[in-house]
Amino acid sequence: MGQASNPPKVRADEALASAHMIRSSARKLNLVAALIRGMSAGRAMTELAFCKRRVAGEVRKVLQAAIANAENNHELDVDRLYVAEATVGRSVVMRRYQARARGRAGRIEKPFSRLRVVVRERTETTSQKDDE
Repeated sequence: MGQASNPPKVRADEALASAHMIRSSARKLNLVAALIRGMSAGRAMTELAFCKRRVAGEVRKVLQAAIANAENNHELDVDRLYVAEATVGRSVVMRRYQARARGRAGRIEKPFSRLRVVVRERTETTSQKDDE
C-alpha cells in the first residue's frame, strides 16, 4: 500500500503559478492583485506593464508563468484565458535593528509576501468583465 496521490490543485481548465518570497507587504501587493482579478490575460499583462507600482513587475512575472503553464502543460487556448484568482498572503518577516538614542534599539521589519495566480479558460457562458 503506497501513499494516496495528491488531488490536483486546480481544475482541468485552469493553470496555476505562484511566487513565495516577494519583497513587499501583502497589503501593497494586494492592491496590484485586485487590479487584475477577473481581467482577460492579455489586458492584465498590459495593465501591469504600465502600472506605476514597483511590485507590478513581480505580479507580471507570475502572470506570465501562469499563462505559460496553461499553454504548455494544460493545452489551453491563450486568447481565451482570464485571471480567475489572484490571492495574496503573508510570508516571512525579516527583522533588523537600528541603533536609537540612549542605548535603545529600534526594530525595522521587512515583510515578504506570497502570490498565487490562477488563470482559467473562458467559456461562452462566462461573462466578460473587462470588455465594458
